[in-house]
Amino acid sequence: MTDIAVRVDHVSKSFRMYHERNQTIKAAIMRGRTSVHEDFWALDDVTFDVPTGSTFGLIGSNGSGKSTLLKCLANIYYPNKGNISHFGSIAAMLEVGSGFHSELSGRDNIFLNGSILGMSKKEITRKYDEIVDFSGVEAFIDQPVKNYSSGMYVRLGFAVAINVDPDILVVDEVLAVGDADFQAKCMQKFRDFKKAGKTVILVTHDMGTVTNMCDNVAWLNHGKLVKVGEAEPTIAAYMDSLA
Repeated sequence: MTDIAVRVDHVSKSFRMYHERNQTIKAAIMRGRTSVHEDFWALDDVTFDVPTGSTFGLIGSNGSGKSTLLKCLANIYYPNKGNISHFGSIAAMLEVGSGFHSELSGRDNIFLNGSILGMSKKEITRKYDEIVDFSGVEAFIDQPVKNYSSGMYVRLGFAVAINVDPDILVVDEVLAVGDADFQAKCMQKFRDFKKAGKTVILVTHDMGTVTNMCDNVAWLNHGKLVKVGEAEPTIAAYMDSLA
């Protein structure tokens, strides 16, 4: 196994920002030109390595490019420039429960969401009891998830995603939801994940979580990498910049 789980190599990602919009094809033809636009660079020449078996944090203020980078890591977006290399299987928890169907029961959604995340039916069946137990929604498992509270919905989504058991897990603000007991269970899952030699990459605005969980941190600001290194000094530099 390589000592690098993920390599981000000179990655840049842009989005097209339109200043005026052609409402119809006819309007575009009548104008004789396309809409005026400019490119917004959400990521600008970002480079760093994520060590295997580490918990790696992405920090920065809103609009710094953290979520865009996470979506690039999860192959939802693709960079305009540069490359991202994964050394092992990867699973993303960017919008927990996003693969759920509101009319289906919790039981059916476990199988649906698990298959979307790459698990076989046999694998989901083997882990089914563990998923339900972790979620704490056993009493409602045969009810449509449209009747779930937001907390129940998120707990079930997390329970499915964490049981995909990839080499690299990408997480966006998942620990911001749920009660204290559920968050403690999530933290323990991440610790178990790390003990097994696996890698976690997470985004959170909770600096306490980053300090407690992360070995290394990358600080982004307006799409640029400001600093990457050990968690405590990098977090301290980031916090100083906000003072």
